[in-house]
Amino acid sequence: MAQFSSDKEAADVLYRSYQELTSEISKVIVGQEDVIRLVLTAVFCQGHCLLVGVPGLAKTLLIHTIASSLDMSFNRVQFTPDLMPSDIVGAETLDKDRNFKFVTGPVFANIVLADEINRTPPKTQAALLEAMQEHAVTVAGKRYDLPKPFFVLATQNPIEQEGTYPLPEAQLDRFMFNIMLGYPSYESELQIVKNTTGAVKSSLNKVLHADDILAFQQLVRRVPVVDNVVEYAVKLVHKTRPNSPMASKQANQFLEWGAGPRASQNLIVAAKCNALINGKYTPDIEDVQAVALPILRHRIVRNFKAEAEGITVEQLIQDLL
Repeated sequence: MAQFSSDKEAADVLYRSYQELTSEISKVIVGQEDVIRLVLTAVFCQGHCLLVGVPGLAKTLLIHTIASSLDMSFNRVQFTPDLMPSDIVGAETLDKDRNFKFVTGPVFANIVLADEINRTPPKTQAALLEAMQEHAVTVAGKRYDLPKPFFVLATQNPIEQEGTYPLPEAQLDRFMFNIMLGYPSYESELQIVKNTTGAVKSSLNKVLHADDILAFQQLVRRVPVVDNVVEYAVKLVHKTRPNSPMASKQANQFLEWGAGPRASQNLIVAAKCNALINGKYTPDIEDVQAVALPILRHRIVRNFKAEAEGITVEQLIQDLL
């Protein structure tokens, strides 16, 4: 594992590594700076990401590119309606000596791309639950640890909902971020077309190794946070819970369910990392606000009144902030 003489030195290395990573990724991905920031934040925080966007916005390419700039193993699983849990985690098979042998599935990699995760039935979606939470899988009563570090980066298409299986709240809650990808700007799309319709292909350098990522993950946990920042994050989450003592007026009016304690934990951990990648040594309230939307977006549920009046989750979160 990477060794540093002090946390301050490690924080400076993380800041420089982040700048280098974004520079490499920008060779292939044009624009989408916020999306890249959030995915890399999840990597440094040992979290998982769900990327939601219409087809053709380079969700899969973005994850491929990030994986290419990190010196770690990478597997892609294309989720389809006929996919079985054993196709993801692996299965026991008979070898030539008629002994059972466990053959690992594609989940045994540092970075797993779960492409179009909502196209597979709940039985197969649930196969990822243990892997995402425990960083291990259990097959035939035996536990197998996954390689470290381990991330699930999943994509989902918000349109064409026929033949899909929406992720249950229990699984959505395991994703640190729910990241919405929008259409690129006119200038960005011009650059995308120029970059992708020629004969030259960009080659990416490996910026960080698995040991570096593990060291940075431990560093993020050690970052000090003042009490008022922790209190702000927890109050923000409590405001989303309708009919609770701290519930906001909007929550009581427009929300069915609020966010759970995992949201508070993720707000603080992500705020720590957001401070580090911006060259700071401790987070402030602005760092919590910078990560609040993708953390809360999939953890609060609107009621019928909000849907009838066309009030979005994003509007409600902005009001809370």
